[in-house]
Amino acid sequence: MATLKESLPECPRILAIALRRIGDVLLTTPLIRSLARAWPDAVIDALVFAGTEGILQGNGDLRQVIAMPHRAGMGSTLRLICKLWRRYDLAIAVQAGDRPHAFAWIAGKRRVALVDPHGGIGAAIKHALLVRAVPEAPDVHRVELMLRLADAIGIARASDVIAPRAIAACAPAAPYAVIHATPMYRYKQWTAAGWRTLARHLRQRGLAVIAVAGPSEAERAFLAELLQDDAAVRQWPWPQIAALLADARVFIGTDTAATHLAAATGCPTVAIYGPTDPRLWGPWPRGGLAVPWDASGTIQNRGNVWLVQNPFPCLPCQLEGCERRRDSRSACLDRLAAEQVLAAVDRALA
Repeated sequence: MATLKESLPECPRILAIALRRIGDVLLTTPLIRSLARAWPDAVIDALVFAGTEGILQGNGDLRQVIAMPHRAGMGSTLRLICKLWRRYDLAIAVQAGDRPHAFAWIAGKRRVALVDPHGGIGAAIKHALLVRAVPEAPDVHRVELMLRLADAIGIARASDVIAPRAIAACAPAAPYAVIHATPMYRYKQWTAAGWRTLARHLRQRGLAVIAVAGPSEAERAFLAELLQDDAAVRQWPWPQIAALLADARVFIGTDTAATHLAAATGCPTVAIYGPTDPRLWGPWPRGGLAVPWDASGTIQNRGNVWLVQNPFPCLPCQLEGCERRRDSRSACLDRLAAEQVLAAVDRALA
């Protein structure tokens, strides 16, 4: 039986559709790299939500990134449909949802996608419209799912997560650490006291401390108050953050896109995880994840990443905090001792 690769033109036009958050888009890059290596002269584009395209800036595997609004009106949706209509030899939807599948059908003469194996009649219809379907699996890392899509196409795997092309940042001349203490949602936050203790510890180790922040003034003000004089607070685009991380002695962050980016750059990375299951969403070390993350543990190490958890019996619950909403606390993070994080930081610095 011929592979899908053999049925495509020598220089195909390919669209990768990743309509999720920034970290999810970043974790799609191993698939994009696999496509680029299989077809060095292919035209490869990505369709993403507006606000996430910066994580692909300067990605040499892509010709262009098409950004669409989260809530597009009828007019903009019709214009996008006209722009994409059957333009690509292959469209790949990296999620099982309706919207990615719809755009894959609109854009691609052939289509490959993830499909929910328990999705009922809707999943059966999606499956029928695909030339290859890859079932979602509840216990498989996100990057592994991307690589299974490469398998379905019939191309070799490229397992590295690709950071945006670095643009020089104004970093201090002295050795420094980078922290990201403000995840988008409360249920991923560690304690203010813990971050202050960490900042002091880094200073005692002879490191300047840089806290990276999002575009929100409220976020930067929160960090300035949280860390007081212990850190400089900076807001940069993703390519400059990539450059900053490449030269940092260590990065410390929670379950955010910045932590995934730090791991991809090869920076020694300490990832503080709460409800999120690292088997599915743990940082992907530079060079790949040879041994999968365990569900929970005090400090785990894979490559350039040290993953810290407070291993409650309920961990990892995969819920949005103890109250099951995004502004909820997470007891496993609220009770995570600073000493445990400092121990992981010292190992990473060693």
